[in-house]
Amino acid sequence: MFEFIVKTFLAYLLGSVIGSLVVGKLRGGVDIRTQGSGNAGGTNALRTQGPLFAFWVMVIDIGKGWLAAGVLPGLPLPAIQASNSEWLPIACATAVVMGHVYPIWFGFRGGKGAATLVGVVIGLQPIALLAVLAVWLVVVALSGYVGLATMLATFAFTLFQFSVNAELSLTIFGVLMTVFVAYTHRANIDRMRKGTENRVQRLWLLRPR
Repeated sequence: MFEFIVKTFLAYLLGSVIGSLVVGKLRGGVDIRTQGSGNAGGTNALRTQGPLFAFWVMVIDIGKGWLAAGVLPGLPLPAIQASNSEWLPIACATAVVMGHVYPIWFGFRGGKGAATLVGVVIGLQPIALLAVLAVWLVVVALSGYVGLATMLATFAFTLFQFSVNAELSLTIFGVLMTVFVAYTHRANIDRMRKGTENRVQRLWLLRPR
C-alpha cells in the first residue's frame, strides 16, 4: 500500500511538469495561458508559438504520460516492498493526467490532458494507440474540431479495452478518462454548440470549398 501511495504521488508530481510552461520559461518567460485560448496544451502552443515550440511541448507531455504509466509502476524504490498490484499502473496513469490538468507547480492551471493521455496509452496498452489515432484523424478530417476528436478518441480507447482487451482495470480507467476529458473540454463543447469553435483548416479535409 505504501508503494501504491508513493508512486501515485510521484506520478502526480511528474504530471505537474507542464511542457508548454517549461518550454516557455526556457524561451524567455512565455506563458501561453495568457495567449490564444488560454490553455496550456499543445494545440494552443502550436497556434500561438509555432510548430517547433509545440513539438517540444508534445515531447514533454507525451513522455511524462509514458513514464508515469509504463515505467514508474515497475520501478524499484529503496526500502519499499513491491506490491505488484494491477491497479498501480492505472493509479499512476490517472495521477499523471490529473497533475497535467491541475499542476501543483503552476497554480493548478494546466492543460486538458490529451497529450499526456497519449503517453499513458503508450505506457499501458500500445496497441490501443492505433484505434485512438485512427479515430482522432478521422474526426478531425470530417469536422476540423480538435477537441471533438480528442473526446471521441478517448472514448475509442474505452471501447477498445471493453471489446478487444477486456481488462476490467483498463476499461474502468477508459470510462473515467472519457468523462474527465469531456469535462476538461466543456468550453470547447459550448463553443461547438454556438458555432464559434476554431477548426484546424489544414486537417479539415471535408471543409466547404
